[in-house]
Amino acid sequence: MLSVISELAHHVEEAFATRNKLFEAFFAREAQALAAACREMSERFSKGGRLLVLGKGPYATDAQHVSVEFVHPVIVGKRALPALDLSLLPGQWLRTMLQPDDMVMGFGPPERDPDIDEILSEAAAQGAMTFALPGKQGTYVLETPAADPFVHQELIEILYHTLWETVHVFFEHRELGHDVGDASFLYPFLGQEKQETHGVVDQVAESIRTKVREDAKLREQVANERAECIANAALEVGERVRRGGKLILFGNGGSATDANDWAIDCIAPPNGYRAIPAISLALEPANITALANDVGVEVIFLRQLIAQARPQDVAIGISTSGGSKNVILALEEARKRGLLTVGLLGYDGGEIVGRNLADHALVVGSEYIPRIQEVQASIYHTVRELLERTSHAEF
Repeated sequence: MLSVISELAHHVEEAFATRNKLFEAFFAREAQALAAACREMSERFSKGGRLLVLGKGPYATDAQHVSVEFVHPVIVGKRALPALDLSLLPGQWLRTMLQPDDMVMGFGPPERDPDIDEILSEAAAQGAMTFALPGKQGTYVLETPAADPFVHQELIEILYHTLWETVHVFFEHRELGHDVGDASFLYPFLGQEKQETHGVVDQVAESIRTKVREDAKLREQVANERAECIANAALEVGERVRRGGKLILFGNGGSATDANDWAIDCIAPPNGYRAIPAISLALEPANITALANDVGVEVIFLRQLIAQARPQDVAIGISTSGGSKNVILALEEARKRGLLTVGLLGYDGGEIVGRNLADHALVVGSEYIPRIQEVQASIYHTVRELLERTSHAEF
C-alpha cells in the first residue's frame, strides 16, 4: 500500500509541476494583451456594458464562476459589476439582450466549440467585445497551449480571475485617482497619483505575471506538503465508488461552481475516462432557494444530503475558509451516516479541520480566495486523474 501511495503522490507532484511550467510561460506571454483587454472592459463597464458569459457541459461551470466573481466580488469594498451566465440558452438570450457596449465571453474545450464560435461571431458583428476561450476570432482569442481538458480549464480559471482582479485597477485609477483601498495589496505599484489608464497597462501586465508566479509557488507548496494526502484521498474515494458509492459535492459561490465542475468531470468525463457517479447539491436551485427561504441558508446542503446520502457514498465539502456553516452541517451529518468525508479547503482548514470533520482534509494554505480556488482546481482535477488510474487496476 505504501508503494501505491508513493507512486500516486509522485503523479500529483509531476502533474502540478507540469501545470506550473505551462501556466507561467503562457501568462508571461499573454500578460500585456490581458492588461489591455481589462482596460477596454473597464471602459465598457463604465458605459453601462455587461459581461455575458456562456459555455456548455463542464465549461458552463466556468460561466457560472465568472458571473459570481463579478457580481459578488470577494474583495471588501469592490463594486458589483453586471455579469450574467447565459449558458442555458446562449444564442436566444444574446440575440434578444445584446447591446453594443456589452462583453461576451465564451468557454469551450481545447479543440474549440463551433457553436460558441458562431455565437461570438454574431456578438462581435453587433459591436460587442468578445473573449474566445478558446476560439478562432475575437477581441481576445485564447490559443490554448494545453490539450488536456483539465489543465486547459485551470488555465482559463486563472485567466478570468486575472480579468476580474485587474478590471478594478482601471476603475480605481480612472475614477478615484488616489488610494486603491482594500485592493492595495494586490496592486503595490499604484500610488495616490492619478495616471492615464493607457500608462498603467505595462504595470498591470507585470502584476499579472507576479500573480501567476505566486500561484505557482502555492501549487508547488501543496504538492510538497499534501501529495500523499491527495493520493490517500483518491484511493479511499475510489474504494467507495467500487462499492457502489457516489460523490456528493457541495460548496458556496465559486466553490459551488467547483462542486458542479467536479461532478460533471465525473459523470461526463474526457474521452477515455470512465464515468463515476456523482452529484452536486449546488446544481439544485429550486431546492436551495426553497430551503433558504423556508428554513434558512445553513441547511441548504444538510437537508439535501439527508435525502440523497447512502452509507457507501463520499461527501465532499468545498470551502475556501473551512468555516462555511452550511458545509459544516452537511459534513457533520455525513459523518453520522457513515459516509467518507473530504474537505477541499483554504486558509488553515478552519473549523472543518479544527473539529476533524473531514477524513481527508486537502488544504491550500493561502488567505486569498482566487489563488486558493486556482490550486483547488488542480487538486480536484488531479484526484479525478488518480481515480481513473486506480479504476484501471494499475496498482
